[in-house]
Formats: sequence, structure tokens, C-alpha cells
Amino acid sequence: MTSPTTPAGATPAGATAGASSADRASDDAVRAPGLAARSIAEGAGSFLVILAGLGATMLATETALQPALVFGFAVVAAMIAFGYVSGGHFNPAVTIGSAVAGRTDWKSVAPYVVAQVVGAVAASGLIWLVLSANAQLTDIQGFFSSASNGFDEHSAAQFPLTSAFLLEVVATALLVAVFLGAGSRHTRRDLAPFAVGLIYAGLLSFLLPVTNGGINPVRATASAVLAEPWALQQLWLFWAAPIVGGLIAGLVFRSIDGFVDGPGRPAAGTGTVEVPAGPGAGKALPDGGSPAEDAHRPSGDAASFFDEPASHQPASHQPASHQPASDGHEVPVNGVPGTSGPVR
Repeated sequence: MTSPTTPAGATPAGATAGASSADRASDDAVRAPGLAARSIAEGAGSFLVILAGLGATMLATETALQPALVFGFAVVAAMIAFGYVSGGHFNPAVTIGSAVAGRTDWKSVAPYVVAQVVGAVAASGLIWLVLSANAQLTDIQGFFSSASNGFDEHSAAQFPLTSAFLLEVVATALLVAVFLGAGSRHTRRDLAPFAVGLIYAGLLSFLLPVTNGGINPVRATASAVLAEPWALQQLWLFWAAPIVGGLIAGLVFRSIDGFVDGPGRPAAGTGTVEVPAGPGAGKALPDGGSPAEDAHRPSGDAASFFDEPASHQPASHQPASHQPASDGHEVPVNGVPGTSGPVR
């Protein structure tokens, strides 16, 4: 038999498809937000949340929305506005929990947290400037003290340290669990901002008489830096407790993800997809897609909450997890700099 031949000067169809896939992968890598852009988004989102929430806490009138609701609405808005860039954390406990769960690369944690603190403190600084411009307000430090988190005599209902610590841990663990669960690829991720905002508002309402509503370390820091000295002295609890809660939620979801996700899913810390070769390579995954389809989906903190599911994405012609770039180096098809694993 005569084997098929390719006319001189023509490019085989397979080679064309491979080159096209490589170009797409290279373009995706170029367009993926870098760590600096994602950190800036985290700072901007934190600024929005703290400016709205802390401002409402200090200046709310009887006819205004409750501060807890304002915080919740601000989180929803910030996640929709900036979540497609950074993942929409705006809270060190969420960032650490996401890293423990394998959703965020550990090298992104420190820049994220620094950006969150800077954004939050900038928001409180702006509030201080606005209040100080009003000659009728003589005790601006008192405004910030009234909005600061505390325990014992600085708790609205005089709750002791142990009660404050326990409730802050549990509340933060629930918040981070909702964030990780609502962002799962097995759920409708477009509802994630609303789920996180609602649970945040609800938990803050519950914690108001206990700690004045903490859960977020940068929120506690933003008010404490301009409040009376006791706020900074008690600030350690509102970092320690939320971080412990975030760690707990992250460990739980790391176990859940390992149990639910089958072959072909990204291993934590890799940011790439391992697609099995052979006849089973096109087998459908639990969310309706195939490993080849999943290889080209956005992942990590830069994946939008509003991306189409894998079943709506075009199938890839190249099932391999890496494609060669023009310079000869491998480019992860769905890897995003600074992130690991998909925002589920």
C-alpha cells in the first residue's frame, strides 16, 4: 500500500493544530495577570471594603444601612470588580486558607497580605483626613476606637478573651469555607461573590456584641492604627484567630478536593493539568468537561467567577498538559503565574 504523502511545502494538519495550540497557550500566558497586578487588585478591593464598611461603622445614622450589611455589599462589589484579576480575597485569612487548600501559590501569600494591609490602612487614613477636616469633630481617635475590635472591657457585652478567640476562629473558618466552596468548579461560581458577601454580613452581625465584628485582620488593623492604645494591644487576637480559622478551612477543603477530584485534575502546587493518555483521555469529568477541555481553562486566582464551565469550552487538539513556546521552553496551558490549582 502507498502511504499518504504531504505535498512539498505544505504543513501537515497535525503540525498546524499543534502550532495553533502552542500559540494559544503562549498568548494565554502573556495575558495572565502577573503577581504585581493581582496584588494591586487585592489592595484596591481591600480599600473599597474597608472604606465602605469602616465608614458606615463610624458614621452610620439611624436611617442608614447596618454596618454589617454595608460590609457584605462591599465584599460582593469588590469580588465582582476585582475577583477576575486576583481571586477576590481581600482578607489574609482567606488568602492563607486558599493557599493551604492548594488554590493559591504560597509565593503569592505575602504580596497579597501586604497589599491588603496597605489598601485597608489607606482607606482608614482617608476617613481620618475627612473627619479631621470637620472642626466640630474633636475626638477623632474616639471614632476609630468605637469601631475597633476588642474583648473584655472593650467588648460591647464584656465577652472575655477565650470567648472572643473561639468565636473569631469559628466565624472565620465558616467564611473561608464558603469562599472555597462557592468558588469550586463543581458549583455555579458566578454566585460566589453573593454567597461570600451574605455570610460575611451574617457573621459580622453575630459578632458585633462579642468583638465588634472582626473576622478580617486588615479590618481590625485599619481601625486600630488610628484608635486608642488598647486597640493595638488587643490587635494580636484579631490576626491570630482568623488565621487559625483560615488554616482549618483550608485543610478541610484540601482533603475534600483530594477526595472529589479524579485523575487529570491539577495537583496542588503545580498549576498544570495531568491529562491521561490513551483511549480514556476524552472521558468526561465530574463537571461535564474532559481532561483535554479542562487543560485550556483559566485557573488559579486569575480565573474569573464568570468563566464558562468546561462543557462550554472548545475541546483542545492537544491533550498534553504543556505546549512548547516559541523560545523552546514549556508553557503551562492553564498555569497562571503565582497561582496553583483552579479557583473551584
